[in-house]
Amino acid sequence: MTTTHLPRPPRSRLGHAYGEQLAQQASTGHPTAAARESATLTLAYRDRFLSGPAFLGETERRSVVEDLHTVYGLLRSLPERAFDGSITALAAAVGMDPLQTALIARSARTGTLLPLGRADLYHDGTGFKLLEFNITSALGGFENADINRAMLTYAPLEEFVTRHGLRYQDTLGRMVRTMYAECAAAIPTGRAPVVAVVDTAENFAVVGPRLQVFAAKLADYGVEGLACDLGELTYPNGRPTVSGRAVDVVFRYFLAEDLTDPASAARLEPLLGAVEQGRVGLFSRLDAELYGNKGTLAMLSDEQHRDLFDAAELACIDRLLPWTRYVRPHATDPGGTRVDTLTHALAHRHELILKPTLLHGGNGITAGWKVDAAEWEKKVASAMNGPFVLQRRVRPAAEPFPDGAGGLQELFLNWGIYLGAQSVDDDGYAGGFVRGSTDPAVGVVSMGSGAAVGCVFHGGDC
Repeated sequence: MTTTHLPRPPRSRLGHAYGEQLAQQASTGHPTAAARESATLTLAYRDRFLSGPAFLGETERRSVVEDLHTVYGLLRSLPERAFDGSITALAAAVGMDPLQTALIARSARTGTLLPLGRADLYHDGTGFKLLEFNITSALGGFENADINRAMLTYAPLEEFVTRHGLRYQDTLGRMVRTMYAECAAAIPTGRAPVVAVVDTAENFAVVGPRLQVFAAKLADYGVEGLACDLGELTYPNGRPTVSGRAVDVVFRYFLAEDLTDPASAARLEPLLGAVEQGRVGLFSRLDAELYGNKGTLAMLSDEQHRDLFDAAELACIDRLLPWTRYVRPHATDPGGTRVDTLTHALAHRHELILKPTLLHGGNGITAGWKVDAAEWEKKVASAMNGPFVLQRRVRPAAEPFPDGAGGLQELFLNWGIYLGAQSVDDDGYAGGFVRGSTDPAVGVVSMGSGAAVGCVFHGGDC
């Protein structure tokens, strides 16, 4: 069998080393067999699994996690730095409506908010570039470690991982640890906490089976989990109850974008009241999405805000963030020159992507290189002065993956790097997974665009 010759220098030496091992030794079985046999994983990802893992070198892992913590801190500081301490003003600036803004501001006055998020990144061959930072409790990824474990049943990979001293992080375990820290006042002593995983009724009709799996998996961490929608919660004596069980913590799976519906907001009202009265913990607070927003990334990137940050903070922003600007009549280009935004967007269509600030999962995104000039002009013009940003295109570097025939193929990865609360014994890295595509020009490497998923092992030298 012939190994594919990749035209660019390899980014992942471990990826190439793993491919060479597979080419040199005969093996039985299939690397994704265990994943495809797992009811938990197929419920989440059907049969769309990459034929191997992604490898993240320890030095690179530490560097990107440190940068993400810096960016998280900058995002959390935006109300004080740019809006005179007003969360309401920040919410309005990123496009949230008055109902969302009021609910978020109310929630922000309760409890604490610790780092928890998933950074979506491309690696351009020189370093990671942050496309989006999903800061919320509704992250997905609670099956990440299950993918690692399933892949390790493939003997060649298990041998390779052991030989190179590689490891993986349990994302769900880090989520639970962050929940314990954030909701410490609500966690009982002497018994397992009762945690309700809650979404809106509309969302639960779709994702309910997966959230049932999530709730059941919490038992592995000493938690009694229940899954339900907001409308199933009742409040005898002011405390949320579901299926006859009084709830200690609500693990929130609905998003701020779901709260534009007055009916959902009305169902949320008694829950917020219970949180304010200290009868239940809410994980995470509603203002989490205020910081995990494409609009706040644009604020960090924008030339007009550079005087808000010190030299080290600016170095991190410049290293990690691609050029990102609100769609307004005028902006500064990547060189710092003030330009007409529409004119700039039309001249650089193949290098720009248009994104709504408040939606997730690739919804509402238009890649300039995927549409013709007329459609691009229409999209950008329609977005002017609305809750949209333009972001400079990041071209992901090719990564080597087994092709199933003894060789290697080029894949282009969207890295999901999870961040949790830090502790004395770790830096808050909460694991990762990747979505891979064979198309280097795909607008967004996502499940919706046909990508397959894989796990991440870290350590060693990539």
